Amino acid sequence: MDFSSSVAVRELPLFPLPEMVLFPGRRLPLHIFEFRYRMLMNTILQGDRRFGVLMIDPATGEIAKVGCCAEVIHYQRMPDDRMKIMTLGQQRFRVLDYVRDTPYRVGLVEWIEDEPVEENLEPLAEQVDRLLRDVVRLSAKLTSQDIDFPEDVPDLPLELSYWVASTLYGVSLEQQSLLEMQNTLARLERESEILTSTRNNLAARTALKDVLE
Repeated sequence: MDFSSSVAVRELPLFPLPEMVLFPGRRLPLHIFEFRYRMLMNTILQGDRRFGVLMIDPATGEIAKVGCCAEVIHYQRMPDDRMKIMTLGQQRFRVLDYVRDTPYRVGLVEWIEDEPVEENLEPLAEQVDRLLRDVVRLSAKLTSQDIDFPEDVPDLPLELSYWVASTLYGVSLEQQSLLEMQNTLARLERESEILTSTRNNLAARTALKDVLE
């Protein structure tokens, strides 16, 4: 990820999405059809191709204050001016204030990064990786499907913590909490708890399936 163009505070066009949390290093495909967001994309494509993705809480409708900057890495313009774009998550940000709401929302944002960690995170990262592999293996066994473990799983603890958080399904509020954490150790520890619970649940269901069969 390129942070060379980062400044402490900047204006950033914002794209709120229901129950969608983008993490650094992860891809996000989007289908742009609303007029205001077509205007947003046409504007940023003439500049640095970056905009901010923020989650909308499905229960309250509130827009999160912490999100992830997305960079357009590929786009296709459709005949009716709709667009299909592929984006890549860059650095995280916090919204300090809103500059304007129309025709699309623009915020004044500051970049945020994880705090330096003195602890050796490698053992914890390896544990999270093993738990993730157990979850994939048990899921495959439970569903009688061939599920290949992804080859692009990062090795470095920070990148791994983002990658694992992005794979969690149906828990957007938990993902938002992980995105907002500024401590890699805390994020990996929480992911270890989530994956351990998921693994134990899958192991129990798999054992029951084996007995019934």
